Amino acid sequence: MKRKKIECCECGKALLKDEIALCKKLLGINTEDYYCIDCLSDYLECTRTDLEIKIQEFKEQGCTLFL
Repeated sequence: MKRKKIECCECGKALLKDEIALCKKLLGINTEDYYCIDCLSDYLECTRTDLEIKIQEFKEQGCTLFL
């Protein structure tokens, strides 16, 4: 069974699972707006590197969204 592909609400790029998890973590579990890491960094006014570091931190903390 194929999963529905989730796309960035800004640029339309197909999202990776870590990008989806990061949106849920930072924007709220019930968000309907998903962004690729580049568009999310623009939206949150931070750098891509900042978000990549946060992904790693959440994984190290054992956040279940990033399994």
